[in-house]
Amino acid sequence: QAQLVESGGGLVQAGGSLRLSCVASGRTFRSGVMGWFRQAPGNEREFVATVSVNSGAALYADSVKDRFTISRDNAKKTVYLQMNNLKSEDTALYYCAAGPLFSRGPVDYNFWGQGTQVTVSS
Repeated sequence: QAQLVESGGGLVQAGGSLRLSCVASGRTFRSGVMGWFRQAPGNEREFVATVSVNSGAALYADSVKDRFTISRDNAKKTVYLQMNNLKSEDTALYYCAAGPLFSRGPVDYNFWGQGTQVTVSS
């Protein structure tokens, strides 16, 4: 069965940086896209970024554009989210997900990791 495992979350001060990793197993990384979503308490799951596994083309939410960078290493079956200039509003549980096509909607993704917590303090 396909599996996604996130890591790299933690506590960081505002303005700092953090890099999240997501390792895929099974058939998850064969094609399609890998994305990052986040969810804060009381909020709905929010799109952050997604990347094509084959081409590396990326799509970002406006809220993180120019601050976050998504990338993938196909040999390692891993997708990364480099987060710079972090703000308190970035605090959330971050999820890695896999899907067939570019999409900002969580319902379009087939596989999900269990999440990694990112907390930004002032």
